Amino acid sequence: MDMKARDKISVGLVQINNSFSGQSYLPYSVGLLQAYAQKHLSRPDDCEFRLPIYARLPLKRAVSELKGCDVVFFSAYTWNMNISIRIARLLKRGGKGPLIVFGGPQVPLRGVAGFLARHKFIDLACHGEGERAFLGILENLRRGTWDGIPNISRLERNGTLVQGRLGERTADLSSIPSPYLAGVFEPLMKANPGENWIALWETNRGCPFSCSYCVWGASSDKKVYARPTEDLYLELDWFSRNRIEFIFCCDANFGILDRDLDLAKRAAENKSLHGYPRALSVQNTKNSTTRIYDIYSTLSAAGLSKGVSLAMQSSNPATLRGIRRANISQRVFRELQSRFNRAGIETFTDFILGLPCETYDTFADGVSEIISSGQHNRVQFNDLSILTGSEMSDPAYLKRYGISSVNSRLVNIHGSLSEAPEVEETQRIVTGTASMPGKDWARCRVFGWTTALLHFDKLLQIPLVLANRLTGTGYRSLVEAFMTAAPDYPVIGNLHRAFLLKARDIQRGGEEYIGSKKWLNIWWPADELALIDLCAGRRLDDFYAEAADLLYGAVPAHARHALKEVLPHALMLNKTLLKRPFLRGRPAIELPYDIWDYYRAVLDGGDPVLRRGSFLYEIDRASESWDSWKDWCRKVVWYGHKRGAYLYPCQKAPGRTGT
Repeated sequence: MDMKARDKISVGLVQINNSFSGQSYLPYSVGLLQAYAQKHLSRPDDCEFRLPIYARLPLKRAVSELKGCDVVFFSAYTWNMNISIRIARLLKRGGKGPLIVFGGPQVPLRGVAGFLARHKFIDLACHGEGERAFLGILENLRRGTWDGIPNISRLERNGTLVQGRLGERTADLSSIPSPYLAGVFEPLMKANPGENWIALWETNRGCPFSCSYCVWGASSDKKVYARPTEDLYLELDWFSRNRIEFIFCCDANFGILDRDLDLAKRAAENKSLHGYPRALSVQNTKNSTTRIYDIYSTLSAAGLSKGVSLAMQSSNPATLRGIRRANISQRVFRELQSRFNRAGIETFTDFILGLPCETYDTFADGVSEIISSGQHNRVQFNDLSILTGSEMSDPAYLKRYGISSVNSRLVNIHGSLSEAPEVEETQRIVTGTASMPGKDWARCRVFGWTTALLHFDKLLQIPLVLANRLTGTGYRSLVEAFMTAAPDYPVIGNLHRAFLLKARDIQRGGEEYIGSKKWLNIWWPADELALIDLCAGRRLDDFYAEAADLLYGAVPAHARHALKEVLPHALMLNKTLLKRPFLRGRPAIELPYDIWDYYRAVLDGGDPVLRRGSFLYEIDRASESWDSWKDWCRKVVWYGHKRGAYLYPCQKAPGRTGT
């Protein structure tokens, strides 16, 4: 690489992100590198930065756009590692080409010698924060010497691993300019005027937690450093000025600092004044406090919130110790859940399937407990993926907990089947542990889908809530009744078999989701596709008839009297409220019990008494309607996923009331 006679060093930057509903992410990570170098290089005019590659391109085109670069930096993540490797290999074909540098979470520190030996076209590997390493590489590029540069690894020609000092972090984040405010993205946006950009936003760095499945805490020595508040206000103004609709906050724990409420208020003010941003997505601090309620109340009132995460991952003490995680207390969870419900702010809770020390019993009981604690909007059942650089990726950790896994093609939930990539990405999904053998893992996966379909997709939520409250039957028992349906329940039996077949498919390396050309040509979660097939296949009447028998049979004999009369009405109300296409008007339904009021009171955290009498409810089918199944699939089943917005609004109508 002879650059001595050249005036400028040509720098290529690659951060390939997935698109989201037709929107593209601005390449924030490589933007930070460029902004930092332009501020701190001893001779900044020596470097010429190409427009970054920010999306998946055909390999030939990507290589062509990087042709003539002296150095190319790749920001590597699970979703872009394979295509980044392919581009880099083609650039270095024949041993010539630019200096190739890989950084990002997918670059291992443990086992980096093997990584570099397998990918000999990679000259330097960066670990942790990249700004100072990036600067050092550019300053030394003409000389080709890398001694003294922090956080990098390389192999000598004889195979010897050479590492710079590792683990260095930048405590003063004011030394790292904002790529937004520094104008880094202006040329990129000008060159792509048709893009609808998503902004990544970083208000602090680091994580005080050390969850074994995560890379955040593993690489940040538990210290959190804050970016200057004034810069963050200016960035919010930049987002509004540039009509950025969606902001994804990269913080591990938004809300951990007192000022985060002020940032939320500024975002809300900007939307009110300028119309942008339209949504702000954050990962709130794990041990949620009342500050989280204030933050999300602010975001929700401004129409910025996409739902509140009250994360759990597991409620099993042994599992939490095994993954080094401290959960929000049940008392705080119930309090926050009740407050959010009463305020009409949607929440969701994450549960991870396949964690160490988890069993089928602890998993099913934990989910049941979370629902009983007030989570009726959404539990997201996430498959455990082993991330490079996490403690869990250590072979000793895997052996200790008997973790088995499989490589699976990475597909995006609700992603298009038509966008088949030239280079496929993969993830490593856990499919069993010593405490949860493969058969139990599949059973847990089916339990998750069944719970999602019946309770969180609102197919049976009203009768489930009544059965639980009126008879004391746990949600686990109610859900399991649908997993053990006898052959004389063909609709529900077929649902169970389909779920079990998909779980076994994942264990053999199949995708997490189910592709459907018929329904929007996208990847669907198994429960959502089951809901679509039930409704569009006109099997709802049969389903509800079978559900009546199964629910009644799931209740202990001594408690059935409390459910016998009310169950048919609860099932009818739930079915009538379920959003479907082609329905219009404001029909009224008369019930002999105040089922809707009782159900809503439970969701709001109350302890109501079911009243008997004559109750008239009006159902609002006029405010929303859908003229095709495909329109309904998109706007209700897909877009309503996190909000759980599957039931029509309902209110008491003028008429008779009970006593």
